[in-house]
Amino acid sequence: MRKLKKKYKRPKRPWDKERIEEEKELMKKYGLRRKREIWRAKEILRKFRRLARRLIAEKDKEKEKVLLDKLYRMGLLEKDATLDDVLSLTVEDIFERRLQTLVYKLGLARTPKQARQFIVHGHIAFEGRRTVYPSLLVPRGKEKEISFYKKPLIQVVKATEGEKSGD
Repeated sequence: MRKLKKKYKRPKRPWDKERIEEEKELMKKYGLRRKREIWRAKEILRKFRRLARRLIAEKDKEKEKVLLDKLYRMGLLEKDATLDDVLSLTVEDIFERRLQTLVYKLGLARTPKQARQFIVHGHIAFEGRRTVYPSLLVPRGKEKEISFYKKPLIQVVKATEGEKSGD
């Protein structure tokens, strides 16, 4: 049986107050469950930035175009972006493309945490299929394919709100 590799690195300074405060804000803003999710997003970012720095040094136009096209399809960059734009990406850019954030932004849930709950409980479908991964990075143009799985929960949520206000 093969052993899975870790997809993140822990911070070098575990008790750095500034980093802890910054992570706390990100967790609150995006409704994250663990700091590991932040570290994983930072690792994804690190990978793209490392590749961009290597391509700047090599001056390989073909590989540069492949990287920029991939980041465009992921929704992280605009069409006319350069390698400098890749270097200026932030962790928040990655969090903005997560399924959890998009469910919240599309108005399918009232809070980021509720969006996460809907996804984990299997109430959200992406491209017609039920998905239970809040960290799924949604490609550009596929936002319209996020919906409720089978019966829409939003009616249920609104109905319970009406009952509460009528009391």
